[in-house]
Amino acid sequence: MYFPYLRGRQYELIALRELVEKSALSERVIPIIEPVKLSSTLIKTIGRFSENGKKLALIINPQVGSFREELENESNTPLKEKFFAVVKSPFIIETHLFNAHSEQDLASMMEKGTRPDNIITICRNRDFVIKYGEIFTDIKPQFNLILDESVFRRRIRDNRVLLKDNFVKAARNRDYADNIDEPFSDDHIYYKDDGYKGFADYTVIGDKFTASGFAPHAVAIHIVYFDEEKSLRIRHFVSDTNDDTTDTANKFAEAVSKLVKWNKCNKTNTIAMETFVRLYEDEKYPGLGTVKKLSIMHHIELIGKYLDERKER
Repeated sequence: MYFPYLRGRQYELIALRELVEKSALSERVIPIIEPVKLSSTLIKTIGRFSENGKKLALIINPQVGSFREELENESNTPLKEKFFAVVKSPFIIETHLFNAHSEQDLASMMEKGTRPDNIITICRNRDFVIKYGEIFTDIKPQFNLILDESVFRRRIRDNRVLLKDNFVKAARNRDYADNIDEPFSDDHIYYKDDGYKGFADYTVIGDKFTASGFAPHAVAIHIVYFDEEKSLRIRHFVSDTNDDTTDTANKFAEAVSKLVKWNKCNKTNTIAMETFVRLYEDEKYPGLGTVKKLSIMHHIELIGKYLDERKER
């Protein structure tokens, strides 16, 4: 199983929603959303998963963003009611991030009727990994996402999923190596051999969370693909006129032209790649949010196709 981990920003949510709506999300993929804002986009995305019978892991105690504060704000009552209605679906898996309050939070969940084997846990902090054995004695969670470090493997031995940040994030878009191959991951090949039931990553966004964006000097499109050995590699297609923040549309045209030229030889076939080609041919600039959305969609669809071909779970 593959678990792409995304923060619930607008275009990340839309990427997941469109994958479902276009029937491009594999049954072997369970996306994880850490919601950062209580929004109609979040609610609509969760609803689409339920309507289409697709599983979605929703972190109920997010550690970044304003979601928890907004959920407690009485002025958000209409959105709150819609949110609590859609998350009741059996296709939405309650997911817990281990933290200093895990014992109380998980105890509260179970008092409300949540079974331990119907939840997913995520542990990225070695200070909290000891709590796992104290909380889960007989019945274990459905999946446990952990870092590939001995302290986590020793403490959490059940239903483990490997969580890694494979995206090497540059300080600025113009700092990415233009049109150059870089290794991305082999986890999809070896996760079972290493004792895991699945693997997870932060797609082509990375783990670092930033609440707001800014006007970039350069446009960079991040595309993963399989080499002949089925290892995942990543290529960055970067614009050329990067001296200032003006004319982003032209910067996109420069970057996407390199992508299309490369793909004529590589022939990577996903819905997102087809959209990039169409944008290039029509000479249209969709906005930076859509560029990010398409890169995420490409990543998730590509890995899902690989797992489907291998018939792996």
